Amino acid sequence: MRSPPACRAFHPDIRRRRPPTRSASLAETSDRKGLAPRRAALALVRDVTERGRMLYEDTPVLAGLAPQERARAMRLAGEALRQAARADRVLKPHLARRPPPAALAILRLATVEFAQGAAAHGVVDAWVEVAGQSQRTASFRGLVNAVLRKLEGLTPEDWEKLPVPTLPRWLRRPLVDAWGDRAVQRIEDAHVRGAPLDLTPRSDVDAEALAAEIGATVLPTGSLRHTGAAQVTALPGFAEGRFWVQDAAAALPVRLLAPAKGERVLDLCAAPGGKTLQLAAAGAEVTALDLSEARLARVAENLGRCDLAAQIVAGDALRYEERGWDAVCLDAPCSATGTIRRHPDLPVARDGAGIDELIVQQAQLIDHALTLLKPGGRLLYCTCSLIPDEGEVQVEEALLRHPGLAMAPLPEAAWIDPEWAAPEGGLRTRPDHWSERGGMDGFFMAVLIKAA
Repeated sequence: MRSPPACRAFHPDIRRRRPPTRSASLAETSDRKGLAPRRAALALVRDVTERGRMLYEDTPVLAGLAPQERARAMRLAGEALRQAARADRVLKPHLARRPPPAALAILRLATVEFAQGAAAHGVVDAWVEVAGQSQRTASFRGLVNAVLRKLEGLTPEDWEKLPVPTLPRWLRRPLVDAWGDRAVQRIEDAHVRGAPLDLTPRSDVDAEALAAEIGATVLPTGSLRHTGAAQVTALPGFAEGRFWVQDAAAALPVRLLAPAKGERVLDLCAAPGGKTLQLAAAGAEVTALDLSEARLARVAENLGRCDLAAQIVAGDALRYEERGWDAVCLDAPCSATGTIRRHPDLPVARDGAGIDELIVQQAQLIDHALTLLKPGGRLLYCTCSLIPDEGEVQVEEALLRHPGLAMAPLPEAAWIDPEWAAPEGGLRTRPDHWSERGGMDGFFMAVLIKAA
């Protein structure tokens, strides 16, 4: 946010002699109020709540904003979605009836800003002005002003005393069946806290030195965790390709596979590419395959930035026929329910429809991936889902379908927390694991060995 020139801030006589043009004055006022990122946050929230769209950093809504404004809009929108139930509880006593979605979104966004300790006067003024700029909300400008004036005393301490938002029934019910009600409550606690920024350092980088340089800590698994607000591209070492963004749990499957230098590894459903980068950094000869050419372009961009090499192939994983691979990495399409602490839009935009079809597709992908392996080859199967039918159950059923297929035992490695060991074999992480460190995504991962 640009500050006004010092002479204008402290010498009003100079301002009177050299008045800015009207257009410049309005632009500076808007910039000072932070209207642009707030308008973008409002559009993002409405896309999720009214249209069922997911939040994406390259959405057209964010076009034209400076990087810090885009980051602010995404953070604000994400927090408003994450904390919607708390905001509604605060707002309810001051509303005779539920306002239309656009006006409610403004009230939720402003309430979240109060809860974060933002200056009440600036929050009210900015959101009243944003409301007046749209035909859908202009008639609610007075309501927004009146309600927000009543919330000016809301403090972060008051906010933290409110009940933790719960997952929607379509997701909470199967998770309670799988993990129990108390565990799901802990998962919900982790969701409301959000997620820190996790980074995977390139294998030839001194992790301790890099962590000290960027203000991060080194996790027991080797990932770096940055807990403050940060613009990734501005961190030291980003431009030089010394690290890439990857949740600590997402970095575990390749560690479990432990690829050897020179091994031929096929990364199916490769985008967004974190595992491709890990495989390449380990010295494997990697082919990254994905259906989306646009997402593969991002993979190629990150490979180039990090000075790593992999062959990029756009295509359908179920139609890919090259065989004889030493290992196949299959991060299968799934419900992504293990990533809600980083994607609070997911339980709002989704309703559970399509999960049965995903489960069928996952089984098909496992069966096809096994045909691509050489005898004795290894299949790494993983999903960022909390639902056992997409993880543990898939592996159990694959073992029944394929005589001679075996699950690789877990290695005796210091980076493996005993809490992650799944009774069926493999590793299971949940958002409530590592709670004292800031949590982690929910993942299931296992290595299957094809009969020799």
